[in-house]
Amino acid sequence: MTPALALTRRALIQLGLAASLAFAALLPATAQADPLPSWNDGKTKTAIVDFVTRTTTPGPDFIAAGDRIATFDNDGTLWSEQPLYFQLAFVLDRVKAMAGDHPQWKNTQPFQAVLEGDSKTLLAGGEKGIMELLAATSSGMSVEDFAASVVEWTRTARHPRFDKPYTELVFQPMLELLAYLRANGYQTFIVSGGGVEFMRPWTEGVYGIPPNQVVGSSGKTEFKLDGDTAEILKLPAIEFVDDGPGKPVGINRFIGKRPVFAAGNSDGDLEMLQWTTLNNGPRFGMIIHHTDAKREWAYDRDSRIGKLDKALDEAPKRGWTVVDMKDDWKVIYPFEK
Repeated sequence: MTPALALTRRALIQLGLAASLAFAALLPATAQADPLPSWNDGKTKTAIVDFVTRTTTPGPDFIAAGDRIATFDNDGTLWSEQPLYFQLAFVLDRVKAMAGDHPQWKNTQPFQAVLEGDSKTLLAGGEKGIMELLAATSSGMSVEDFAASVVEWTRTARHPRFDKPYTELVFQPMLELLAYLRANGYQTFIVSGGGVEFMRPWTEGVYGIPPNQVVGSSGKTEFKLDGDTAEILKLPAIEFVDDGPGKPVGINRFIGKRPVFAAGNSDGDLEMLQWTTLNNGPRFGMIIHHTDAKREWAYDRDSRIGKLDKALDEAPKRGWTVVDMKDDWKVIYPFEK
């Protein structure tokens, strides 16, 4: 085991300790009368419980365990995404830390935008722009060293509004939903526009979703053998962007089955919701609508991050459940309990 991998594993264990306590409290809830205690009673909660009950009970809507596939977007669906995508915050910290060794970045976009704090230019590039920055700042690193850098960042970086590690800004109601689905035989996958190698080091400790059930955007890599040392090295190029129409493509490529349950929060999830629900049999589409400016943020159609416009209009026609964060959730984050 390389020192970097050992560091990564130790850090992951530490990272998962707090989250495991939350999960330990969540798992028994599936056997109680209320499997979703952080959700307010109402039509949204009822729709979720009704779907899970119908699809796991013998009858016309029963779904075999092997076909109970649930996919979740990450940014804005499982954790917050304001004021910047959290992966972008990670990349910005890397650019700033490396800028001294790359003086040309001062006059080269998008690095110039990072160093000048020009968020408008940065966000204009979308997920692809973030992946380009990520590829450029991690080129030549082994995947193990990169994972170690991600874990270290999640341990030390703090969110500017809440002054807490970014991995604590996960949504308590969604943690309960993930646990509830798994307790009823569902496999839960992340399908995100975020970088797959950025997410995999911490998703199991935070969400209970192992690395092999994380689908995301990816950069190109190559295998290298140096004597008896075998490594996978990151290259300065994008391989796949798992956003918009890329999401159903990624699901087909990496999961191999069409989901029966999908949750997102933005127009970047529209095609995943369509791919999931426009099919025969029971299907569940969910949109997390950010409506709580006091406890989190309120944004949708005009937001530069997590824009929700087309998908919000399509939801009633498709029968998708729109979660009103302000009205449907008793708490937002685990630390509010």
